[in-house]
Amino acid sequence: MMKEYNVAILGATGAVGMRMVDQLANSTVPVKSLKLLASAHSAGKQMEFKGEKITVEETTNDSFDNVDLVLASAGGAASKKFLPEAVKRGAVCVDNTSAFRMDPEVPLVVPEVNPEQLKNHKGIIANPNCSTIQMVVALAPVFKKYGLKQVIVSTYQAASGAGQSALNEFYQQAKDYLDGKQMSADILPTAGDKKHYPLAFNLLPQIDVFEDEGYTHEEWKMIHETKKIMLNDMNATDLKVTATCVRVPVPISHGESVYFEVEDKNASADDIKKTISDAAGVTLQDDPDHQVYPQPLNAEGKRETFAGRIRPDQENKGCFNMWVVADNLLKGAAWNTVENAERLVDEDLVRVPKDHYQG
Repeated sequence: MMKEYNVAILGATGAVGMRMVDQLANSTVPVKSLKLLASAHSAGKQMEFKGEKITVEETTNDSFDNVDLVLASAGGAASKKFLPEAVKRGAVCVDNTSAFRMDPEVPLVVPEVNPEQLKNHKGIIANPNCSTIQMVVALAPVFKKYGLKQVIVSTYQAASGAGQSALNEFYQQAKDYLDGKQMSADILPTAGDKKHYPLAFNLLPQIDVFEDEGYTHEEWKMIHETKKIMLNDMNATDLKVTATCVRVPVPISHGESVYFEVEDKNASADDIKKTISDAAGVTLQDDPDHQVYPQPLNAEGKRETFAGRIRPDQENKGCFNMWVVADNLLKGAAWNTVENAERLVDEDLVRVPKDHYQG
């Protein structure tokens, strides 16, 4: 008989949490029971899972008793508070926040790229940042076949990447602008900074707060997460990565202009296209003659990462440009979480090592 699992979704009523519920319902994870957990404000709401109504509960430490698997997207503070408690009770947690990504003891996993890291978990697995996920899905097959020396990425990130409230504010700004009214801004570019600017009909070259040498924390994350995923070392020097992250007036799905240099100077653009088209989780959309290329509108609601506009840098041999698009709420968050859960189930890894289990 197939083993079934008691699952909890932490942050179930958020934009990503709701999608986790849907992705879990359409996954291969055999669910015995499902708990939907959120803040006291959301407790009592009802959500549907496979035709069954489930009442959302307020999260407490005891919520994780008899839970095998936790999928979390309730913010870093909630993950830091509750996931260690869940692990103590014997639950394996896949976390979609930044809380544990740079912890050397926590695997940072994109299933198409480094699934072997799942076996090293000690109770918690981290999802990378949404912009990092789609880039490494597209680059991983190239890295494995031709090697990578450097990556220069410029992102075009959707409003929903800053949360539902930012998306709602964006919609209101667009309406106000078209109605000839003054736009107000209280959230973007980041709620934690001093000034706020409208996103509608605008571009904001700031995602998260500024840090050392003028880089934002989002850019820092892309640089170091890419190295940790590809080379299992967030400070690796064998792969050079730099990023510029921009918020754009698009509701859902991030776009990225990715410039990369391979070690094998004999690789051609056709070689790169073939390698990407054969890879898991990525769909090649690259037909300039018929204006076929990835677009956010077409990526919304899809699990795949889409790559196109692959072409050589005519000035530098072994260097290429690529355009990458994915639904930031699905592959960039909810689906990557559930996909990690599927792998854990398939490989019988839904168990906490005994020295980390206090139950």
